Amino acid sequence: MWARVYYRNATGEELRPVLTLMGPGGRTVELHCAPAAHDEPGICETPRVPASGPPGSVTAVAEFAGAGRVEEAPLLLRAGSERAPGARG
Repeated sequence: MWARVYYRNATGEELRPVLTLMGPGGRTVELHCAPAAHDEPGICETPRVPASGPPGSVTAVAEFAGAGRVEEAPLLLRAGSERAPGARG
């Protein structure tokens, strides 16, 4: 299992993206990406880790915040992914 987010930083400003992959049993992989402050597309991807647990038991969340101190940086985007109920594969 792994998580991937595609992005394009058209703001011209520094952003702080975090990609989190959460699995069963409290297993979590968190990756802090460093996107360039230009309008070129990019990818942020967690390492692949062995899957465990039933299908649909994994969730990925991507958050993009502004630069600066963590306590003061505005959250600009939060996107999550889950399997739809009854989805297979």
